[in-house]
Amino acid sequence: MRITIGGDISVKEDCEKLFAECKGQELFNDVIDVFKASDRVLVNLECAVTDKETPIKKIGPNLKAPLNTVKTLKEVGVTDCGLSNNHIFDFGKAGIEDTKEQLERFGINYTGFGENEQDSRKNMIMTDGKIKVAIIAVCEHEYSYALENRMGARAYDPYDTNDDIAEAKKSADYVIVTYHGGKEECRYPSPRLMKACRSMIKHGADVVLCQHSHCIGCYEKFMEGHILYGQGNFHFICKEYESKEDGGYMWNTGLLAQIDIDDSLKLKLIPCIADGKGIRLANKEEAEKMLYELDSRSEDLKDGAWYERWREFALSNDRYRIIPEELKQEIAHFFDCEAHTDVCKEIYKTYNETNE
Repeated sequence: MRITIGGDISVKEDCEKLFAECKGQELFNDVIDVFKASDRVLVNLECAVTDKETPIKKIGPNLKAPLNTVKTLKEVGVTDCGLSNNHIFDFGKAGIEDTKEQLERFGINYTGFGENEQDSRKNMIMTDGKIKVAIIAVCEHEYSYALENRMGARAYDPYDTNDDIAEAKKSADYVIVTYHGGKEECRYPSPRLMKACRSMIKHGADVVLCQHSHCIGCYEKFMEGHILYGQGNFHFICKEYESKEDGGYMWNTGLLAQIDIDDSLKLKLIPCIADGKGIRLANKEEAEKMLYELDSRSEDLKDGAWYERWREFALSNDRYRIIPEELKQEIAHFFDCEAHTDVCKEIYKTYNETNE
């Protein structure tokens, strides 16, 4: 049984017309060959597929794609979509209803979204009649996650998610977790993210794939499980990143996770790269470079150097330097103590509490 998993896919203005016209060959090129050689193909659909103009309130962009996006994905070989991410609810109930309608119309299975918090915690089961694989798609808490009495994405919870993994492993041969989280454009995990992913492995996950960061991160084999801290973008072409210092290299590269399962589980990482308005498989030289860089960063996980890289990234990010000097210690204490954090979360609600 072969399951191929791609990272984030979102339709930006640069390639919107091609998706609307179902130009799958131009959009995915030889990546289609990898899909055709797979039993199941799962991608993270990080946008609403809708023609509605009903954006929710949030900090950050509201992402959507033309209705023919799902038809395009079906034609190139995608069989399944994960919907647990921070953009799937960007156009509210109207947007998600359109998205689900298109997925159902073209026979693409989906997971990671539900009518309420409890309903969102349903796993996807993949089987070839002999092997049973449970897919658990979760996301961090940003503007889309389900509430007790409102639809939304399946949120990661350090208690519920580990319980769900352990329960899934009772009946499934393998458990794969897609975790939509981690800091954007950071190639190293935070200490919390590393603990979370390792804990998921301890509770029964065989593979944990972190998405959302928009860049390839690090890989480690932990116990008998595989953790990829950053799968990179799949199809998320955004020309504005070409003006970055690296010419868009970080944003425009990603890894397909090809998982072969028979009497054991084998993981192969296949480098892909954005090229024009589509993506393609990296050529030999490009692939060797990307995998060498991955291996080099992954070595940092073994000697502690990863923490320095993470800390450098955190300290260089001016976005978070908004607390007045006289309040820094008090606010830091609120973040540090669980009881204070509980109270703050109860007082300071985000737009997600009221978005429809």
